[in-house]
Amino acid sequence: MSLSLDLLRTFLSVHRTGSITAAAQTLGLSQPAVTAQVKSLEAALGRPLFDRLPRGVAPTPAADELARRVAPALDALGAVVGEELPAERAVHLGGPAEYICERVVPLLTPLVRDGVRLRFRFGLSDDLLADLAAGRLDLVISTIRPRLRGVRAEPLYDEEFVLVAAPDLLVRLPHVERADLAHLPLIAYAEDLPIIRRYWRTMFGRRPTATAQVVIPDLRGVLNAVLAGLGVSVLPSYLCDRDLAAGRLVALAEPEVPPINTGYLAIRSGAQADATVARVHAHLSEGLRG
Repeated sequence: MSLSLDLLRTFLSVHRTGSITAAAQTLGLSQPAVTAQVKSLEAALGRPLFDRLPRGVAPTPAADELARRVAPALDALGAVVGEELPAERAVHLGGPAEYICERVVPLLTPLVRDGVRLRFRFGLSDDLLADLAAGRLDLVISTIRPRLRGVRAEPLYDEEFVLVAAPDLLVRLPHVERADLAHLPLIAYAEDLPIIRRYWRTMFGRRPTATAQVVIPDLRGVLNAVLAGLGVSVLPSYLCDRDLAAGRLVALAEPEVPPINTGYLAIRSGAQADATVARVHAHLSEGLRG
């Protein structure tokens, strides 16, 4: 019995994404076309490959075995094709705006000079990972551990958090002790104080009771607000270490073990068969670890 590569490729995409819809988006096909190809393969094999669920599909044991056998060969073939054909499409990369702009963009300069085309998308990790699984992104820098079917991730970096203020603020509020943080105006990324809340729990064992004086949905804006003396905030060290070293900011606490958050580099299973995606992935993995 001979099976076409198209059927196997479609099957593998459905198996990896756990969704007919996501596989269709990844392959650039319609959902009916993907469904028809899966049914054709099931008919040829004489056994069901997927159980339909309210959301997505679940592979049968036969599907898991087939994927194990065909994935290495299909990925190797995709890599050969990717190396032989010129790169016609851009690599789509998502992540937090601040980290992408501060750390990732400068790191990718050599690849851009070599002709690699890049497209960036900013947003929350949950949304970006969903787009990655659906094939709308090639790589995602995530601030949460990915747990989606068909997505692989490696821990890439640990960002430390620092409670900071401008020296001018402490001069203007001499009656406020550094330890009396409840009386200092807070500058936050969002109304629910996500970064500040995590810092407070780690450092003080409780949630912050104050509400934000100023909310700016961009950490670079939060940094500028703190530098201008509007209040205090918690920022990742990569964003404020230069200002701390220059004395434009002061750290209001110096814990022996600062609160951290781990960042991950996520990619769809099999996506490294695309030589350009694999190159960007390897470059980021090596560079950001360093």
